[in-house]
Amino acid sequence: MSGVISAGSMGTVAAGALILKKGGNAVDAAVAAAFASFIAEIGVVHLGGSGMGHLYNPHNGRSIVYDFFSNAPGLGRTPPAALDFAEVMIDFGATTQSFHLGRAAVAVSGNIAGLCQMAADHGRFPLSTLLQPAIKMAREGISIEPFQAETSSLLEPLYTHTAGMRRIFMQNGRMIQPNAHFSIPDLANTLETLAQEGAAYAQNGRLAAAIVADQQANGGLLTAADLAEYAVYKRPSIHLPYRQYELLLPPPSSTGGALTAFALGLLGQFDPANFPHSSSRHLQLLFEIMSASGRVRPLWDKWTASLPVEEAISRLLAPSFLNHYHQEIERALRLGNPSPITPEPDAPPNTSHLSVIDKDGLAVSLTTTAGESAGYVVPGTGYIPNNMMGEEDLHPNGFHNSHPVGQRLPTMMTPTIILRDGQTRLVVGSGGSLRIRSAILQVLNNLLDYGLSLDEAVNRSRVHLERQVLQCEAGFDPTAINALEKMGYPVNRWQTRSIYFGGAHSASRTENGRLAGAGDNRRGGAVAHTP
Repeated sequence: MSGVISAGSMGTVAAGALILKKGGNAVDAAVAAAFASFIAEIGVVHLGGSGMGHLYNPHNGRSIVYDFFSNAPGLGRTPPAALDFAEVMIDFGATTQSFHLGRAAVAVSGNIAGLCQMAADHGRFPLSTLLQPAIKMAREGISIEPFQAETSSLLEPLYTHTAGMRRIFMQNGRMIQPNAHFSIPDLANTLETLAQEGAAYAQNGRLAAAIVADQQANGGLLTAADLAEYAVYKRPSIHLPYRQYELLLPPPSSTGGALTAFALGLLGQFDPANFPHSSSRHLQLLFEIMSASGRVRPLWDKWTASLPVEEAISRLLAPSFLNHYHQEIERALRLGNPSPITPEPDAPPNTSHLSVIDKDGLAVSLTTTAGESAGYVVPGTGYIPNNMMGEEDLHPNGFHNSHPVGQRLPTMMTPTIILRDGQTRLVVGSGGSLRIRSAILQVLNNLLDYGLSLDEAVNRSRVHLERQVLQCEAGFDPTAINALEKMGYPVNRWQTRSIYFGGAHSASRTENGRLAGAGDNRRGGAVAHTP
């Protein structure tokens, strides 16, 4: 077996598997799959978004994080008198949530720059080869998978906001239906030119010019300087020992990486034998760890704003600092008394993740997002921009005042790699913004502490602490949830499984070298193995 890839659709994994079969490595496969996902997973991700990639090479023991998340726009420009910035409401059934779209919701995109840089630094194949699966999909069309069609329908107010979006997402006067055939010829042309011209096409070439011209004509903030000066950051991983494993997590701009490391630093101090899986005791422990992570977030945000990154991480993971919260959790567990909860802003679910391991153990964990999109298409390009400047969780102090122009926005993206004795053991990540942390925490807890199979670890029911309530996905023993509630812990029982709880598409390599993958069935997860 030469490799395994897990992602959010069959189209995405097929693109990566094709490149592996041709002799590409894990980076080649991840880049090809990511570009394909902008068609195959059009319900959740778009070319005009941003992301974060995490690589580990077991032959030299090196890991690196490629940070290509969004920057705040507006370099060299006075904001226009009238901003194109509109609010829409999305009905999620159990709750509603507002989103903002329009040209002024667009942050500087990093997808093209980041994916091209990863391929240039570590891939075997030229961009012209890696983009062929995506070009073919966009030109010849694909059958939209049910999860993508359902998500598109959920976001109908955003995906039908302009005529350009309606041409992509509507057929015969209604939202695109599961298994319907669709294509995006303009996007195919854009990708073909990108394959020839490389990242410069989107930085200072014709695509960049089209994006900026549309912004200038329609009340946007993005400038030519924003695109020209955008840079992909290459960061060292956060290294965290966890029992007999070593965890590699992304540093800032990933807030998720640091807070997940903090949560795992606490979890590793408890013996899983004392907390039977899915019991009330286990759920109580997860609640307390998630609560502690929420309480520490304001302090972490303060440190990252005022300290060098390395010092902020050292403070967060210092044994004395962790011990303080460990003692609080011990006290809460002993007394059966819930710890206080610090609420975090509501966050959108639209993110996608893919995991790849090749035959040499090279591992790639890659997460991308466009928010929900800005609700329009750059004319003649098929390019759908992001709405990162309209995401409430990224801008707690106001949509256009929270972050200085040109500065990286924070993200919960947490592409993660797990090692044992220097060898790749697991590649994992998730979509779902705030739920990314809880999804990864529970997948690792399931696999590393309880020895569940990879598929079980990914697809077991999950919990998430949000709105000061432990959200309990369908599938838990009602007796355990009732017992937790009797202790005074606030719970909300979900009657279904849901994309709300993330999409932790994962890949693993056993000690004997066998490769396995697990797609998260909450988000149309798919897996492909290559011989």
